[in-house]
Amino acid sequence: MKYRLTYLLVSMMFYSAFCFSQKNYTTVLQKSNNENWWGGVVAYGSQMPYIKPVAEFNLALQHGNNQVVPLFLSDKGRFIWSDKPFRFEVKEDFIEIHSEYEQIEVQQAGTTLREAYLSASSKNFPPSGVLPETLFFTMPQYNTWIELMYNQNQNDILDYAQNIVASGLPEGVLMIDDNWQKYYGNFEFKAEKFSDPKAMVEKLHNMGFKIMLWVCPFVSADTQEYRELEEKNFLIKAKGENRPAIIKWWNGQSACYDLTNPQARDHYIAQLKKLQSEYGIDGFKFDAGDNSFYDPKKIDSYQKDAISTDHVLAWQKIGLQFPFNEYRAGWQMGGQALVERLGDKRYSWDAVQALIPEMLAAGLLGYPYTCPDMIGGGSFADFLNIKSDEFDQTLIVRSAQIHALMPMMQFSVAPWRVLSKENLDIVVKMGKLHQSFGDYILQYAKIASQTGEPIVRHMEYSFPGQGFAQCTDQFMLGEKYMVAPIITAENIREVKLPKGKWKDDAGKSYKGGKTYTIEVPLSRLLYFEKVK
Repeated sequence: MKYRLTYLLVSMMFYSAFCFSQKNYTTVLQKSNNENWWGGVVAYGSQMPYIKPVAEFNLALQHGNNQVVPLFLSDKGRFIWSDKPFRFEVKEDFIEIHSEYEQIEVQQAGTTLREAYLSASSKNFPPSGVLPETLFFTMPQYNTWIELMYNQNQNDILDYAQNIVASGLPEGVLMIDDNWQKYYGNFEFKAEKFSDPKAMVEKLHNMGFKIMLWVCPFVSADTQEYRELEEKNFLIKAKGENRPAIIKWWNGQSACYDLTNPQARDHYIAQLKKLQSEYGIDGFKFDAGDNSFYDPKKIDSYQKDAISTDHVLAWQKIGLQFPFNEYRAGWQMGGQALVERLGDKRYSWDAVQALIPEMLAAGLLGYPYTCPDMIGGGSFADFLNIKSDEFDQTLIVRSAQIHALMPMMQFSVAPWRVLSKENLDIVVKMGKLHQSFGDYILQYAKIASQTGEPIVRHMEYSFPGQGFAQCTDQFMLGEKYMVAPIITAENIREVKLPKGKWKDDAGKSYKGGKTYTIEVPLSRLLYFEKVK
């Protein structure tokens, strides 16, 4: 009995000590008095403002295939911010925030969503005053992923570019996607796929394109690069072991650069600069970097106290060295000169309907320079073995229309391959519409770099108190244009206009403060200009 009692007391002491060490600070965000909340996860844009319950989400190890930010905002002027990741759960009447690091305080900054955002931005992620390369905003982008997948090669890339020009689409940024290199961690073009990459880049430049290459932080094991990086201590280590960690990701299992090591970071940047010098590459698509790859329970880092998001941050900071950059995964870094992209979307109407709310979420989380994925979706499996009689061309057209008046638009699936001549003409028109709005979009990109304000703005952000909090199928482009694309297979929609006078894209005048039902043929993108 004596030994049992001693064992019980020791167990209780150990359990109490363990619980004490696992601190859990709780903050409750009430959803009362018609208060609405946005925040946390760009990929949850379609659920914002948070009305229905949402299961617990951990900003340290979950990402939804996109950026996560430790920020929540309300349309009553309130917000929370933390420098560290937290967990949140949306319940019926409140949102519960759990932090292992600090007691997060709710701050009051006025009475509107805009006031909450601008206060949070100025205090925690102020704009840097620097833009990514301006071409992102003024011309379309093109990515070789859907057409070539893992068969990136010189002949087909040149053919893709030539078809862009032949179709009448404006030249812009051309991204060469994954598998151009020999293997991960290597920065040489595959000789069997690229006979003369320098000449290829020069030819693409002469055609009017800027060239970006896909890169990642992973390193294939049992390679010369792996052995050299291991010797220099430039790779993340397995927990408690003096060997590189092998991390599972979507392309297999690989070692990974430890970019919390300044020397490893400088080495990685030097490899990219060498590519630029040797081949004339303009910039890079920085893929991977997701927080889930960096679980501190499984890895050891050069930075002894590093947590998962420190690795994400280190990966993002590399992009600041290159004005032509793009990221899909992210942590904080709001207001910085980084191009963000929505996570890969399926070829479906559900995915089309997610574009606007996720773009709105990105803007409210501090990422004004965001691209709404690829037109029609970035999931290559959806485009394999396309049969023309089963392929819904209207989805591609409507997707292109949504992109046209976003800060950026990006093609991947070749519209000249999958569309009829009539529908291709509409999509080309959208590319040219984006080009014609380029100066206006760039104007608001420059404003974002100074004030932090989103380029794509939530209706509630621009018109507080007019009943737009749950409006997720319309958006403001800057202060002047309200865009109301078709996001379903139907050619009709309701549009709620804010107070004031408005004029649509056809020149028809409307009185604001009312809701209209409007027929919108496939050839038309519906948008309105604020007259007064």
